[in-house]
Amino acid sequence: MKKADGHSEADCSTPCRTEHLPAAVFFLLLACLALVAGCAKDNPSEPEGRSVPHQNRWGIYALDRATGDVTLIYSSPQKIETLRLNPAGDRLVFSHELDGDGDSYGEICTLGIDGDSLARLTDNDHWDLYPCWSPDGARIAFLSWRGSTLDIYVMNAVDGGDEHLLYDSGFHDSDIHWLGDRIVFTRNSQIWIMNQDGTDDRRVTDPPRAGQWGQANLPFGDYDPRLHPDLDRIIFSRLLDDASVHGNYDFFSVPVDSGPEQRLTETGYSQSLASFSRTGEELVYVVGAIGSQGTYDLYLMNRDGSGNDTITPGYFPEDFLCRFAVFSADDALIYFIGEWWE
Repeated sequence: MKKADGHSEADCSTPCRTEHLPAAVFFLLLACLALVAGCAKDNPSEPEGRSVPHQNRWGIYALDRATGDVTLIYSSPQKIETLRLNPAGDRLVFSHELDGDGDSYGEICTLGIDGDSLARLTDNDHWDLYPCWSPDGARIAFLSWRGSTLDIYVMNAVDGGDEHLLYDSGFHDSDIHWLGDRIVFTRNSQIWIMNQDGTDDRRVTDPPRAGQWGQANLPFGDYDPRLHPDLDRIIFSRLLDDASVHGNYDFFSVPVDSGPEQRLTETGYSQSLASFSRTGEELVYVVGAIGSQGTYDLYLMNRDGSGNDTITPGYFPEDFLCRFAVFSADDALIYFIGEWWE
């Protein structure tokens, strides 16, 4: 198990209170909250002799759920964030720092699941991040910071053409997911939903103390919504407590139109970035920290919150951090971003 002592996001000593950045940015940068140290993971049921392929600091990997074997698909010395699989199941989209280090070098790229045909879709001086596919796979929505706030843009999935602004609320709009004819997103530490053309936006959740800063990495509120494949429910993570600087979050589910919320977990881990399986019966997500201890592990649970446990193989070394994860088209593999802590 990886251990961590509390620092803060983005290598600062206190949380940034001037801008509410997207939740994914903080969860994907949890390594900056901690110095990795401690004992390696120990699972006596894991066979000896296996290792995680390692080329550069960042990589996109595939974990075979049946065997526990892991394959390296793509590797780079520069940061990779937010991984999504297209509806056809043959291509991944992600945010990738290119030509330099820092947010302004973040660009949107796609890649075949075999690691071939890397395509760069954006090339500008803005921070482009958090991409997701349209339901037909023809377009990609993403976040871009081109003014005073993060806004939602759309472009063609093949070449990045026909790029245009889809939605600007005047606040930071983040944590987007597009399914059917709906897009869900985070705004003002609440979950919102709108039509895929950016119209008819409405608030779905109104959590206690939404937007209020405590001692955690984000304000109190709701983040990282995901539409269920049946388009009837939204799952999201809620910051409930700031006892840990990493934030104490749990998963909730709420009907798309109306109805009571359902609490799925009661762990208070620093957890988010959930993705539904293609069947909609399971969720894979990342636990960045448990209390003050960094973990950076992959977890799996059923859609109702049952069967919740780590699926990180015991042979994964302590300096290998698991990031954003998604299911393959047949749910047999877990694609995820891995970072080797340096």
